[in-house]
Amino acid sequence: MNFFLEEVDGIKIIRIKEDRLDTNIAPDLKAQLLVLIGEGKSVLLNLEDVQYADSSGLGAILLGFRQARDAGGQFAICNVQKRVETMISIAQLTNIIKIYRDKEDALAQMKTN
Repeated sequence: MNFFLEEVDGIKIIRIKEDRLDTNIAPDLKAQLLVLIGEGKSVLLNLEDVQYADSSGLGAILLGFRQARDAGGQFAICNVQKRVETMISIAQLTNIIKIYRDKEDALAQMKTN
């Protein structure tokens, strides 16, 4: 799995450098999310390169949200492509997971919460 990791003001950011978030990479994402949430409570998942997500990819996103919430932190996603946003909406994850237009907007909002 190709990730770009960074930290800004205590918020861990994962940028997935793949075009598909599916059964091939979801286990790696889950493992990375667990590590980062263990190191710090807040995670931002940057999906700008992801063009497709299946149910296992959405499951990884949901796991990240639940783990961060249970740790008392925040979890959000940003730069979501239209096709992926549609899948997230169909799965009704938009009701629980914050989605931001871009990384800067997400960081500004997450810092104030």
